Amino acid sequence: MPTIKDVAAKAGVSTATVSRVINGEKVREETKEKVIKTIKLLGYRPNQIARSLKTQKTHTIGFVVPDYGQFFMQIAKVVEDILNGYGYSLVVCYSDENPDREKARIRMLTEKQVDGMLVVPTSDEDNYIMELNKRGIPVILIDRMVKDIQTDCVLVDNVNGAYQAVEHLITKGYQRIGVINGRQEVTTGEERYRGYLRVFEDYNLPIDRDIIRFGDFSTESGYTLMKELMSLQNPPEAVFIANCYMTIGAMLAIKEMDIKVPEDVAIVGFDDTELTRLSDPPLTAVVQPVREIGEMAANLLYKRICGDMSDYPKMYRLKATLVVRASTDPGWKADIIEKKGA
Repeated sequence: MPTIKDVAAKAGVSTATVSRVINGEKVREETKEKVIKTIKLLGYRPNQIARSLKTQKTHTIGFVVPDYGQFFMQIAKVVEDILNGYGYSLVVCYSDENPDREKARIRMLTEKQVDGMLVVPTSDEDNYIMELNKRGIPVILIDRMVKDIQTDCVLVDNVNGAYQAVEHLITKGYQRIGVINGRQEVTTGEERYRGYLRVFEDYNLPIDRDIIRFGDFSTESGYTLMKELMSLQNPPEAVFIANCYMTIGAMLAIKEMDIKVPEDVAIVGFDDTELTRLSDPPLTAVVQPVREIGEMAANLLYKRICGDMSDYPKMYRLKATLVVRASTDPGWKADIIEKKGA
């Protein structure tokens, strides 16, 4: 098994320099990259117990997510890859969109003496952020922010993402455009709804409250609310659905009701997963920059752990992209047939 001396010899630095890199202390960027590359090459694993006793750090990061679905697990994978390179381990636990469970998970991670925390908040309550700050534990909010509090965040531009989705439907000629949105007490739900409304204002179109529904971001709510919408005497021509789970539920309802997409109703979802791409027809979706979210959150947290607070609080707003597929194009099947016969 390689030792710290082996890493130092291979990288051409002192063992003290290797130790400083492992412990997150300030080292020249060029030297740090060389040491990290050597650690990975040799497969060196430091003695975590000895390090903790010496540095008063556990070299562990906590990540509290609402669920173990694909979106947050993709972010977790990127975060873990980056933090492993800095000598940190990642512990992921979920809140199940429950504020009490979220507080319990944060309390547990605090008791485990994690060196930093990434949190996807389930509500606007900010008590835990203040408590973590008092304890000197850096915290980065991901995907959602907590209103009226200054803290580091890595977010997506939800308003413009939703706007792109609904504007696309309008430009395709759809007029009665419904929405299945998430909880308004979290910023993703509130911002995506704001983007939906803004399109109608900009295009000077009436807003039909009969085809607006609010769920809780779950598959079950997407299923129930799509059934409600499509059972109306005058159902929507198109529906924007504000996350992947509700989109899956909505598609299950549509299949059960024998409704054709996009002939009977066009669908645009927020979030892009294998299921949206493999559905029949493939779904038009707002794609979030998962890798960029994970990279920015991990590097920002490491910066804070190292004591660099120079730009605190830092907020990143990353751009989402609309990917157009067959679920919003009534002529899609005809085009496919025509191409096959050519």
